[in-house]
Amino acid sequence: MPKMKTKSSAKKRFRVRPGGTVKRGQAFKRHILTKKTTKNKRHLRGATAVHETNMVSMAAMMPGMGI
Repeated sequence: MPKMKTKSSAKKRFRVRPGGTVKRGQAFKRHILTKKTTKNKRHLRGATAVHETNMVSMAAMMPGMGI
């Protein structure tokens, strides 16, 4: 049997943490930053976890990653 492939877009955007949660980058911080407040941009810093309601689709996109 051939191996199941990971979606290329998913492996570029997500990382699986040791506990099984998935790390993702924040949205809304790429462009048009002039109209966003400094407080808003500050809260968009760093990474966050993928919500538990989306974990089924994450497991389908990244098979064999321990999700």
